[in-house]
Amino acid sequence: MLSLSQKALFVLLGAMVGATTVAQAAQPLCTLSAAGLEEPLTRTRSQLMHGRTLTIVAIGSSSTEGAGASSAAGSYPSRLEALLAERFSGIAVRVLNRGVGGEEETDMLARFERDVIAEQPDLVLWQVASNAIMRNRELPMQEALIREGIARLKQTRADVVLVDPQYTTAVLAQPVALPTVDLIAAEARRQNVGNFRRFALMKDWRENQSIPFETFSIEDGLHMNDWGYDCLARNLAAAIAASAMPAMVSAQRN
Repeated sequence: MLSLSQKALFVLLGAMVGATTVAQAAQPLCTLSAAGLEEPLTRTRSQLMHGRTLTIVAIGSSSTEGAGASSAAGSYPSRLEALLAERFSGIAVRVLNRGVGGEEETDMLARFERDVIAEQPDLVLWQVASNAIMRNRELPMQEALIREGIARLKQTRADVVLVDPQYTTAVLAQPVALPTVDLIAAEARRQNVGNFRRFALMKDWRENQSIPFETFSIEDGLHMNDWGYDCLARNLAAAIAASAMPAMVSAQRN
């Protein structure tokens, strides 16, 4: 026979499990966008084709670092590493998180040598302009900084992908948000580097899938949460795979 205290404990545990199940059920499915990176990842493909270690450096500010995630494992670089390792089993995949909260492009350029180039990456994911938007920086200055950064990264012969800002309420409130997103896309095309359109991906979550902002971002209206980072990483992993190994991806779909 269970004592009254034991029965109460089982009732409490049952309520907790039930609440967790409801919370999990309320989470929307993460759908994969058909959008790609717009440029082939030639070095990434070579590493995968030859079974060599794939080293990716993710550099950026707080949304690369993982602000808003419940733990470091919930950041998008950590989730990306796990997803790519699962997709390309048998190949060592390293995704190094070099995000530092509050930084702008000038700060990142100052540590490119130490935090990016020294790692000899095969692929660099450079998250740009989120803080520049929040601080209302002028577009010509942003263009010059992004152009300088791309030039330096290209010298390493690594594949380069720009990751544009997040689609959240705090970003959308800034008048320079949309022009900056357009600038990033134009510069990526001009310099023939990849462009992962995070802004458009998250806009689709909100406007086409009717997912509330609070499902993918935290209360500050700026940073993403675990669901947001995970779905971002899933889409980015799919885009990297499609760009680096299109034949393999096509075979998996058929």
